[in-house]
Amino acid sequence: MNRQAQSAILFVLGAALLHAGLTDLYLRYVKAGLRPLVLAAGVVLIVTAVATAWYEWRADVKRKRPHGVEPHEEGGHGEEPQGEGAHGEEAHEEGAHVHREPRVSWLLVLPLFALILVAPPALGSYSAMRTGTALQQAYGYQKLPASGPLRLGLADYAGRAVYEHGKGLTGRPITITGFVALDHSGAPYLVRMALNCCAADAQPVKIGLTGQVPPVLKPDGWLQVTGTYTARRTKDAVNGGPIPYLRVTAAKPVPTPSDPYDETWNN
Repeated sequence: MNRQAQSAILFVLGAALLHAGLTDLYLRYVKAGLRPLVLAAGVVLIVTAVATAWYEWRADVKRKRPHGVEPHEEGGHGEEPQGEGAHGEEAHEEGAHVHREPRVSWLLVLPLFALILVAPPALGSYSAMRTGTALQQAYGYQKLPASGPLRLGLADYAGRAVYEHGKGLTGRPITITGFVALDHSGAPYLVRMALNCCAADAQPVKIGLTGQVPPVLKPDGWLQVTGTYTARRTKDAVNGGPIPYLRVTAAKPVPTPSDPYDETWNN
């Protein structure tokens, strides 16, 4: 690529990062807390593109100026252009050895077009059921209200159910949102993919569903489930990790949330 092409690609990539950071698109790639870094990266790329284009323009102006003529002498008051002789031969020799950049370098733009044209879907049931649960014991849990219904994140409920043995959950209506995944036997699970940093390291946290489970469940469909704590447990078939259950009393489909990943476990 020449410098003009490089600056154009940098500019478009920077604009794509700004677009992603100013909308919810960036949540398909990184956790919500990294939005400032995505925006900063977009600004840096755009500034770099503008600076590259400007320096290349300056270099073109100097190359086109007759050799030996200073900018203030271009009106014909300076020395005569030295197109011949030693300097002319050097310029000719340098021009004769210019090599074209390999065309394969243009493949570098493919990820750029993928970023602009294709918004990748969030990881779903296919990945979840082929990866072991990543449930981890938290350093501590926030104190729950003394009474009334609870709205909990899936990873929060799973951690409290397994490591606190349902302390503060027993007998209380609990509402959880996640996507549906089915194992090889058709048993239903509610899942959220938990992030450390970005989608590349996303791992599933799963809870089993029992009780009044809807008879027809579509994998990757999002559900808002209301139920109660149960001491029932199972082991993940992939890594043997603990999977708690929720006794379902009601369930309804919901749209995919703007942030499909769960960051509860590393906040």
